[in-house]
Amino acid sequence: MQQVQLSEIEQRVFQAVTTLEARGQVPYPDLIAEGSGLTEEQVHEPLHMLTEKGLLHREDSPMAGLDFGPRFCARQMA
Repeated sequence: MQQVQLSEIEQRVFQAVTTLEARGQVPYPDLIAEGSGLTEEQVHEPLHMLTEKGLLHREDSPMAGLDFGPRFCARQMA
Protein backbone atom coordinates (compact mmCIF):
# COMPACT_ATOMS: atom_id res chain seq x y z
CA MET A 1 0.00 0.00 0.00
CA GLN A 2 1.28 3.42 -0.92
CA GLN A 3 2.22 5.69 1.98
CA VAL A 4 0.75 9.18 1.75
CA GLN A 5 2.70 12.02 3.38
CA LEU A 6 0.52 14.41 5.35
CA SER A 7 1.39 17.74 6.89
CA GLU A 8 0.65 18.24 10.58
CA ILE A 9 -2.47 20.26 9.78
CA GLU A 10 -3.71 17.59 7.33
CA GLN A 11 -3.21 14.95 10.02
CA ARG A 12 -5.22 17.02 12.52
CA VAL A 13 -8.05 17.55 10.04
CA PHE A 14 -8.12 13.88 8.98
CA GLN A 15 -8.15 12.78 12.62
CA ALA A 16 -11.04 15.16 13.33
CA VAL A 17 -13.05 13.70 10.42
CA THR A 18 -12.49 10.10 11.49
CA THR A 19 -13.29 10.94 15.13
CA LEU A 20 -16.57 12.61 14.12
CA GLU A 21 -17.51 9.61 11.98
CA ALA A 22 -16.68 7.20 14.81
CA ARG A 23 -19.06 9.15 17.07
CA GLY A 24 -21.78 8.98 14.43
CA GLN A 25 -21.63 12.72 13.77
CA VAL A 26 -21.69 14.27 10.30
CA PRO A 27 -18.28 15.75 9.42
CA TYR A 28 -19.26 19.25 8.34
CA PRO A 29 -16.48 21.86 8.06
CA ASP A 30 -17.52 23.69 11.26
CA LEU A 31 -17.36 20.48 13.32
CA ILE A 32 -14.09 19.47 11.65
CA ALA A 33 -12.64 22.87 12.57
CA GLU A 34 -13.80 22.49 16.16
CA GLY A 35 -12.40 18.96 16.41
CA SER A 36 -9.04 19.93 14.95
CA GLY A 37 -8.61 23.11 16.99
CA LEU A 38 -8.58 25.28 13.87
CA THR A 39 -10.88 27.92 12.44
CA GLU A 40 -13.34 27.00 9.71
CA GLU A 41 -11.28 29.06 7.24
CA GLN A 42 -8.10 27.16 8.19
CA VAL A 43 -9.61 23.74 7.40
CA HIS A 44 -10.64 24.54 3.81
CA GLU A 45 -7.18 24.02 2.28
CA PRO A 46 -6.39 20.79 4.19
CA LEU A 47 -9.83 19.41 3.29
CA HIS A 48 -9.12 20.13 -0.38
CA MET A 49 -5.66 18.54 -0.18
CA LEU A 50 -6.96 15.44 1.63
CA THR A 51 -9.66 15.10 -1.03
CA GLU A 52 -7.05 15.35 -3.80
CA LYS A 53 -4.93 12.70 -2.05
CA GLY A 54 -7.95 10.37 -2.02
CA LEU A 55 -8.25 10.21 1.77
CA LEU A 56 -11.52 12.14 2.01
CA HIS A 57 -14.43 12.59 -0.32
CA ARG A 58 -16.90 15.44 -0.43
CA GLU A 59 -20.61 14.75 -0.30
CA ASP A 60 -23.24 17.38 -0.88
CA SER A 61 -26.54 17.40 0.97
CA PRO A 62 -28.65 14.45 -0.20
CA MET A 63 -31.99 16.08 0.58
CA ALA A 64 -33.39 18.59 -1.89
CA GLY A 65 -34.13 21.90 -0.23
CA LEU A 66 -32.12 21.07 2.88
CA ASP A 67 -28.58 22.10 2.09
CA PHE A 68 -26.48 22.06 5.24
CA GLY A 69 -23.34 22.44 3.16
CA PRO A 70 -20.78 19.88 2.11
CA ARG A 71 -19.55 17.18 4.40
CA PHE A 72 -16.24 15.39 4.13
CA CYS A 73 -16.06 11.68 4.77
CA ALA A 74 -13.06 9.41 5.14
CA ARG A 75 -12.49 6.92 2.37
CA GLN A 76 -13.15 3.41 3.53
CA MET A 77 -10.00 1.39 3.02
CA ALA A 78 -10.77 -2.09 1.70
